[in-house]
Amino acid sequence: MTTCRVPRLQVGDIHGQFYDLLELFDVGGQVPMSNYVFMGALARGRLLRAPACRLESPPSSAPSPLASSHPQSVRAAQVRYPKRVTLIRGNHESRQITQVYGFYDECLKKYGNTTVWKACVDVFDCLCLSAVVDNSVLCVHGGLSPSLDTIDQIQDLHRFQEPPHEGPMCDLMWSDPDDDIQGWGISARGAGYVFGPDIADQFLYANHLELIARSHQLAMEGYKYFFGQLLVTVWSAPNYCYRCGNVAAILTISVEGAIDFQVFEPRPQHLRKVPDFTTRMPDYFL
Repeated sequence: MTTCRVPRLQVGDIHGQFYDLLELFDVGGQVPMSNYVFMGALARGRLLRAPACRLESPPSSAPSPLASSHPQSVRAAQVRYPKRVTLIRGNHESRQITQVYGFYDECLKKYGNTTVWKACVDVFDCLCLSAVVDNSVLCVHGGLSPSLDTIDQIQDLHRFQEPPHEGPMCDLMWSDPDDDIQGWGISARGAGYVFGPDIADQFLYANHLELIARSHQLAMEGYKYFFGQLLVTVWSAPNYCYRCGNVAAILTISVEGAIDFQVFEPRPQHLRKVPDFTTRMPDYFL
């Protein structure tokens, strides 16, 4: 777990939609002028998705600090600006899921071997499992766990591993809120749990927090509150899978602690282009 100061922008799932990530930076502001928490599900798979593990500034009249001839990864941005960019691990940041949903296949197709994929998943093992913004907002990819009552217990988890199929680390990445139940329930996903408003309220009260911010579920309006306003789902992949027709959102927390949302549409088609996989990759990827 890590802690972040405000102002801060919380980003939900982007699922490798690279050009929509560029649109997100146009809306929220370029790094390092804006501060970000990415709440997981950076990678997914095919159809322009592998490049979204990278961060590249779009063309503009004024040069951006991140503009370069070679796109820099989101992780590189975090290394360069550790106080500006925070990455949280989601359920898609794993070896198993990236092989199922195509990120592995796309890396193999683009680079001709698995070297880049292996480097990416090794980095995934180092990502934080949660963040607390302004001592009041818990950011996590999925949800809560019956094995975790405090944020100190999250801090004590051993995160440098492939996510297990059960247990608290798994729950943080896979669990979902459910307005229609009390307590804990079995998740239809086959991993994690569903939890009701009483669970969220107890966790917030015990840890002196005000809000749980998470991603992990498609929200057609870009965001959706649960349990009154105890928990909010943020979704940052517009027109998910290029067919769902949803808008996307960024959760913003101001210096004063005020919460708002910036809603945005997919990147215009004329600003997109299909990547050329025939170009030979540099030798350092071999």
